[in-house]
Amino acid sequence: MDNNIFSILFLSSLFFALFLAAELVHRYTKIRVEYTRKLVHIGTGILTMLFPVMFTHYAWVLGICFIFFVLLSISLKFNLLPSINSIHRNSYGTLSYPIAVSLTFLFYYLKTAGTDTNYYYFYIPIVTMALADPTAAIVGKRFPFVTYHIWDEQKSFSGSLAFFIIALLVNAIFIPDNNLIFLLIIPFIATIAESLTIRGLDNLTIPISIMIILYFF
Repeated sequence: MDNNIFSILFLSSLFFALFLAAELVHRYTKIRVEYTRKLVHIGTGILTMLFPVMFTHYAWVLGICFIFFVLLSISLKFNLLPSINSIHRNSYGTLSYPIAVSLTFLFYYLKTAGTDTNYYYFYIPIVTMALADPTAAIVGKRFPFVTYHIWDEQKSFSGSLAFFIIALLVNAIFIPDNNLIFLLIIPFIATIAESLTIRGLDNLTIPISIMIILYFF
């Protein structure tokens, strides 16, 4: 069996287990959908870290992202997957996620010519989006210090600070050298992108803003 086909089957089983776990937690516990949604958000980001390791060409990743985009679109249309879709606000976060992953992987692949030594071009945008974004939302809701509104959505300085700290840690882990400029400017620009974006589109603006900076790294 082709290694890429095996990778798709293997990763699909992991994604299925993640979504199933979220559905079971949502159905049989009192955990709110906002938290099961974030569980899937973080878990998906962690699983996608396997993409540059397991796939030899960007076409495979674009294909699996397209499949998930279609499946998630169907789940939204027919009110499936309540663990991630039963929220009382308009959000494009679910659908923008696979788009962000596909764009980031394409950027990584073209930037590195498919080498296996520069995973940080993929990891920094995706892990920042996967970890810092939900952290900002949780902290901002529980400790809404210095709040402000972007259109009809409430943001907070405390949430943005939490985002910056997590983004800084992600960069400290994955940046391959001690380039202080990039170490600080990447989380700063990503924090600005998150704070100014609404409707869940920060799943796109966060990795795109980071990719723009990494292009010059």
